[in-house]
Amino acid sequence: MFVGILRIELFLTNGLSLKDKRMRLRSLIERIKSNFNVSASEVDEHDKWQKAVLGIAFVGNDKAFVNQVLCKIVDFVRSDKNLDIIDYSIEIL
Repeated sequence: MFVGILRIELFLTNGLSLKDKRMRLRSLIERIKSNFNVSASEVDEHDKWQKAVLGIAFVGNDKAFVNQVLCKIVDFVRSDKNLDIIDYSIEIL
């Protein structure tokens, strides 16, 4: 069994307020969960309205497949025009 952990630091463009940030992140997290069947949550930068850090976890039997799913999530997040990825890291345990 392999556990993949993805940490993505985001900059939200055109952010107006914390309320706007939370609404946009909630939508993004729900789309990630439904498209990739992973666990996801905001894990840091809660009080900064233009920054966010998401933590995403995925469990699988094949290390390469776990890595592939997490890379696809990075590509999916990159396709969102309302945010930029500052940094990300993938760790497989």
